[in-house]
Amino acid sequence: MKQSIVTVALVVPDYDEAIAFFVGTLGFELLEDTPQAPGKRFVRVAPKGGSGAALLLARAATDEQRAAIGNQTGGRVFLFLHTDDFDRDHARLTAAGIAFAGPPRDEDYGRVAVFVDPFGNKWDLVQPKG
Repeated sequence: MKQSIVTVALVVPDYDEAIAFFVGTLGFELLEDTPQAPGKRFVRVAPKGGSGAALLLARAATDEQRAAIGNQTGGRVFLFLHTDDFDRDHARLTAAGIAFAGPPRDEDYGRVAVFVDPFGNKWDLVQPKG
């Protein structure tokens, strides 16, 4: 049996604001932006050249969903962005105004720094060892 996770839903306040951040700031590709029911779109983004899962940007439609924006994992790091050049991407993201929660650190698994997206989600920027 072969299985893979191809898309992860991320609740956001607004489609266009989320696209601007993920495509404009992080440099992701806009894979799909398809209108659906009134006020609803199927929006997928993913890191350029990546082979991992895409993000489905899901606009919050209820108070419960709006309350979950930025806290889908109860305050833990939620998403892990791997890079082949930590210093390059850390500098690029810092220059783009990304707020890092602390300085880069070296761990057994690689070089890492936590950043927070404009919606409150915590991410690890990671360059794995090896």
